[in-house]
Amino acid sequence: MPDLNDTEHNTDESSESRRTRRRASRAAGPAAAPVGEPAAKVVVSAPVPRSTPAAPIALPPRQPHRAMVALVSGAAALIAAVALVAVVAVLMVQHRHAADVQARDQRFVDTAEQTVMNMFSYDQNSIDESVNRFVDGTSGPLRDMLSQDNNVDNLKAIFRDTNATSEAVISGAALEKVDEIGGNAAVLVSVRVTVTDLDGVNKPSQPYRMRVIVHEDDNGHMTGYDLKYPEGGN
Repeated sequence: MPDLNDTEHNTDESSESRRTRRRASRAAGPAAAPVGEPAAKVVVSAPVPRSTPAAPIALPPRQPHRAMVALVSGAAALIAAVALVAVVAVLMVQHRHAADVQARDQRFVDTAEQTVMNMFSYDQNSIDESVNRFVDGTSGPLRDMLSQDNNVDNLKAIFRDTNATSEAVISGAALEKVDEIGGNAAVLVSVRVTVTDLDGVNKPSQPYRMRVIVHEDDNGHMTGYDLKYPEGGN
């Protein structure tokens, strides 16, 4: 009769062997789902790489058009220089014109004063020279008047008959107007005349006021053209 202990022992070994074989024959991986149940879906998330913000792309600096810039700058500087020169030239011309006009006006006044001085000034030792100097500085109607009826010689005789000398002092003179068409200017002259006799006694000074017309010829030479008193007459 077989031993029960041996039988149990053999049974245990058989069970252990079957368990071992079943364990060894199981496929690797997760256990299969029971029959009739859908297999569980395994979702595997792929690792998402961390994105770093892209650095801004720096554009290369714009290269200046050096030749064009130099050309424009040079042109602007040239225009500014030309404009400045033009302004300076205009100012110089205006200043020169104003100076020329002022100088011409003063020459009219100076000629009128000299005409009056020559007319009233003389001395006994140089009457001929004094009268001739006065006549040589005249023109127009005044020169015509002196040339008529031997007036120059008569004037010399009158001066000699006075047995005196005469001195004229200009008190004032002013340009009244200029006639650009005729080349004449009217100058008001105030003069004081003092006559001294042979004994050296001065007579009371006599004031005179007159309008002297001065003429300028084509060469710019000025002469006494006419003499008139402000109240009329000559």
